[in-house]
Amino acid sequence: MAGYKPVAIQTYPILGEKITQDTLYWNNYKTPVQIKEFGAVSKVDFSPQPPYNYAVTASSRIHIYGRYSQEPIKTFSRFKDTAYCATFRQDGRLIVAGSEDGGVQLFDISGRAPLRQFEGHTKAVHTVDFTADKYHVVSGADDYTVKLWDIPNSKEVLTFKEHSDYVRCGCASKLNPDLFITGSYDHTVKMFDARTSESVLSVEHGQPVESVLLFPSGGLLVSAGGRYVKVWDMLKGGQLLVSLKNHHKTVTCLCLSSSGQRLLSGSLDRKVKVYSTTSYKVVHSFDYAASILSLALAHEDETIVVGMTNGILSVKHRKSEAKKESLPRRRRPAYRTFIKGKNYMKQRDDILINRPAKKHLELYDRDLKHFRISKALDRVLDPTCTIKTPEITVSIIKELNRRGVLANALAGRDEKEISHVLNFLIRNLSQPRFAPVLINAAEIIIDIYLPVIGQSPVVDKKFLLLQGLVEKEIDYQRELLETLGMMDMLFATMRRKEGTSVLENTSDGFPENKKIES
Repeated sequence: MAGYKPVAIQTYPILGEKITQDTLYWNNYKTPVQIKEFGAVSKVDFSPQPPYNYAVTASSRIHIYGRYSQEPIKTFSRFKDTAYCATFRQDGRLIVAGSEDGGVQLFDISGRAPLRQFEGHTKAVHTVDFTADKYHVVSGADDYTVKLWDIPNSKEVLTFKEHSDYVRCGCASKLNPDLFITGSYDHTVKMFDARTSESVLSVEHGQPVESVLLFPSGGLLVSAGGRYVKVWDMLKGGQLLVSLKNHHKTVTCLCLSSSGQRLLSGSLDRKVKVYSTTSYKVVHSFDYAASILSLALAHEDETIVVGMTNGILSVKHRKSEAKKESLPRRRRPAYRTFIKGKNYMKQRDDILINRPAKKHLELYDRDLKHFRISKALDRVLDPTCTIKTPEITVSIIKELNRRGVLANALAGRDEKEISHVLNFLIRNLSQPRFAPVLINAAEIIIDIYLPVIGQSPVVDKKFLLLQGLVEKEIDYQRELLETLGMMDMLFATMRRKEGTSVLENTSDGFPENKKIES
């Protein structure tokens, strides 16, 4: 017993993942809160002013949520048909909304009835925004027109009819009250000036434009449509700077971080990509459960809200930094106490006695030392261990399997204990770094507990899920082995061609083996 060797915890590096400052920054969000809306979430917009509430447009309603509330604090529902968009004014007091019947309505955040109604569009309005002077509204609709409205007089100021297809997105300049941008399904993005009767700039995106974004400085414009996100230099007459193709399906929304250093794009491929605005490379990516239609970031990136096609609103809040409490400092021995006698030189008649350093065993090592295998497994299946350090749990399972006692450690468990085991396997079985060890453990559990299926609905559900994961993982490995066999055959054929030799007769009549290089 005195010679017990502790279990060596094997390191399992996460392949393909590099830890960067962006990884740490964008992963510092809590578990998302999911809110069910009445329909697909077509638009999300944050108020620029405290307390930074956000407006969610879904079906025929516009809900106003507090940043940390899961229930709407206000609802605007006086629409004849589906509402498609809603945007806060710069002071956060007014909201302008567009609907399918072609109406544009202005609401006060403290009331419910519309303050103003602008009628002029004949088809659905998909984009609305306030100009920089706060007294005009820009709208674009499926009737191919872009209109500028005067809020105090409730009148139409200008109408632009340069687009030849649906106008689905737009934004106004934050600096110049006369400039605004629109994107259309005619593949063009146009800049309009209220002081003229026509567009002052037009760029060809090449795909139906779903979203446009103008940088706060007004120098750069971003357009999204199809699988492409394109950045244009407005100061050089709309010159294309870069074309990004990092999504597998249509890009539907764009967003800029609070610092302006990161650009976010959401797509129907259920991913949100984060780009650096200096190199335009993807620095981070978020995965979601359904196709993404809308995306918004709160002040200082404290909250990220994503609206999806299935009506789910995903809200992530940034983790608060834990403040360390200042504890009274315990007085410790002086440094000279620890180094006392370290520099003593052994004399000729002295006898040197080395005191072996005491080894402190972990709790699971103590259990294994005394053959308490089930207790050792219980310790590493604690949720704090399985989530923070799953490699320790996998190493103990591997050690128990090496000793041949893994089946004994897994047998005889109640509903709660077997749930911990199943949760760990379901969470980590699909990871390539753990799969070789956990597949064997999963097969042992299936063999042990298959006869008692049906006694607990919770365990039955997890058990069936685990069984499906094991079968899927085995199919993946079978396909990989088949692919490896095909690659070995190709490599062997290539070597055979390179090493092909023929027999030729020499001048003395004897055959000589010559190698022909292919």
